[in-house]
Amino acid sequence: MPYPEKILADDEQVVEHLHPHWGTLVPAALWFLVICGAGGAGIGFSHRLTGTGHEAVLIAIVVIGIVLLSRLSVVPWISWRTTHYVFTSHRVLIRRGVLRHEGRDIALQRINDVGFSQSLWERIVKSGTLTIESAGEHGQETLHNIPRSDQAQQTLNRLVEQDADRRARQVYGPPPGQPAGYPPNQPYPGYSSGYPTQRQ
Repeated sequence: MPYPEKILADDEQVVEHLHPHWGTLVPAALWFLVICGAGGAGIGFSHRLTGTGHEAVLIAIVVIGIVLLSRLSVVPWISWRTTHYVFTSHRVLIRRGVLRHEGRDIALQRINDVGFSQSLWERIVKSGTLTIESAGEHGQETLHNIPRSDQAQQTLNRLVEQDADRRARQVYGPPPGQPAGYPPNQPYPGYSSGYPTQRQ
């Protein structure tokens, strides 16, 4: 599902829209199978009872099953679905939660460093942790269970450089001999890693 365009600037484009890695849903799926299996066995056992005992056991199994499914399977799935990591041409947007909504926007120009880490299991399933160092009061943001965290790091570093080039063109204008519409995704001659060098 694309991220809502109403929160984006006119010249801002979504480059990457991520949810946490699917591996975070494995426990929820296992709990679903266990609870359904246990509930089915309990319902089968309740048929051996007679009278009000049968009804009471059946109601208890259904109520407990719904509560456990909601807590152990449905809530993790909703949490996964409502967690958004969005890389745009201008910033990183982080949104979490439904009832308790949390969000943070990190402008690309404020990002100082991007790193990632992976355990052996995370390397196998292609996930990891992304750490974004930025200027400001909350200088570090750690994003866990990022799909293809190594590629996400490279994408974010590339976006930071392109954002610096774009801002440099706005300040210094196009280089001599180049039209004003210089391609925004190509390195700007006379600049290194997005920072202006001394003109001749």
